[in-house]
Amino acid sequence: MEPEMRPARREPEGCLVAAVRLPVRIVVLVVVVPVRMLWDLLALCARTLHRTVLRPLGRFLLVIPFTWLWRAVLTPLGRGAAWLVRYLVVAPAVWGWRCMVVAPARWLWRSVLVPVGRGLAWLADALLTYLVAAPARWLWRGVLAPAGAGIAWLVRHLVVAPALWGWRWVLVPVGRGAAWLLRTLVAVPLVTLWRWVLVPLGRGLAFLGREVATAFAVAWRVAGYVSRAVGRAVKWVLWQAVGRPARWFYRSVCTPLGHFARDAVWRPARDAVRAALSTARRTLRRALL
Repeated sequence: MEPEMRPARREPEGCLVAAVRLPVRIVVLVVVVPVRMLWDLLALCARTLHRTVLRPLGRFLLVIPFTWLWRAVLTPLGRGAAWLVRYLVVAPAVWGWRCMVVAPARWLWRSVLVPVGRGLAWLADALLTYLVAAPARWLWRGVLAPAGAGIAWLVRHLVVAPALWGWRWVLVPVGRGAAWLLRTLVAVPLVTLWRWVLVPLGRGLAFLGREVATAFAVAWRVAGYVSRAVGRAVKWVLWQAVGRPARWFYRSVCTPLGHFARDAVWRPARDAVRAALSTARRTLRRALL
């Protein structure tokens, strides 16, 4: 067990420690006891004063007068003010609104605005019927419909019919001839070139590429075997030339010297420093206590 892990043994107290500790404790006791007794007395007086005087006095001075004032004064005053506002302000205002605004507005709506609106609606309907609908109907039947029929006849005989004739007898034969030329001069040679030249050439190049890749893979593996063999040989040479002498020097020279330094120098110095620190700590603790 390490020295710092051992439980500290209680040293027997000497006369000097007892002579210092006892007067200090007596002085502290003499000073603290009256202060604590005074504090407890003040706390008891404060609690008693709060329970017997302050709480009843506050209730008598605040709660009871405020309750009487609310029930006897403020509530009747509020009800009277509400009655006055209702019968002196709200009721006359409602009567005035009904008699001076709503009734004249209702009479104006029924006697003036409704008849005027109906007359304006009849006039607008008559104007639309005789000034807009009838001329528009005559214009459509007499002008626009015959003109549209004539334009449609002209378009059908001058545009659509020639376009259909040109499509059937010009564009379709020309398109068929162009398609035959493209098929004969472009598509068939391209297909022949693809089937009989490019595909065999691509297959040959792919076969050649696969063979080259396989050769590279085999050569890579063989080079790995050679490299590992050379590395093992170099490792064996370095071990025989450097590693084994270094291991012998470490085991035969460095290790005994390190053990001697640890056992003869480091551990005694460490134990002496720890013992000195422990003694100083105990002396300081005794002095403080």
